[in-house]
Amino acid sequence: MRGVKRKRNVLNIKPKLEILQKLDNGESATTDAEDVLNERNAISHSVALQSVETLLDYMGQRGFDYGDITAVRKICVDIRQEMSKEQKQRRTADFLSNKC
Repeated sequence: MRGVKRKRNVLNIKPKLEILQKLDNGESATTDAEDVLNERNAISHSVALQSVETLLDYMGQRGFDYGDITAVRKICVDIRQEMSKEQKQRRTADFLSNKC
């Protein structure tokens, strides 16, 4: 096992400070730390959508069953809806932060 480097998850200063402030206030910060670390490892919606669309192309070329293709198309719709929902939330948060 020599020569194998283990990947370490390290929080940046801002998330560390936020977590420490929550701990000082008596709140639990375990899920916050996990969320920050998972956020870096998450696949973006656009990458997921591109992968699913590539799968659809492949399925169409190989003559997959219509029901299977329909199920994969539903995944595309779900990803697009999630992207739209997050975009609206970001716009609302940006709007409110600029108003205050």
